[in-house]
Amino acid sequence: MDISTVHKIKANPKYQKLVSSRSSLAWKLAILMLLVYYSFIMIIAFNPSLLGTPISNGITTLGIPVGIFIIIFAFILTGIYTNKANKEFDTLVTEIKEDLRRDDD
Repeated sequence: MDISTVHKIKANPKYQKLVSSRSSLAWKLAILMLLVYYSFIMIIAFNPSLLGTPISNGITTLGIPVGIFIIIFAFILTGIYTNKANKEFDTLVTEIKEDLRRDDD
């Protein structure tokens, strides 16, 4: 790819929208994940007995379902990003490619 093609791509408003929206979504999801994970770590650090509280009469503590929730939450965030990428981001990439082909003709 030559440098003029790179400049055409960077100048395309659809490319700028793609970069902006993808970056914004990635940061939002990353911050959400960090908040959930570090909240869990802070509870472990400052109030470990809370997560050590037994559930009913069994040996399972509150920490187990909370840990499972964090793992499931990470999968959900991945699904949200993948869904958005497949619907919006891939469409923008296709439109950018079509714009480049039109410019070359």
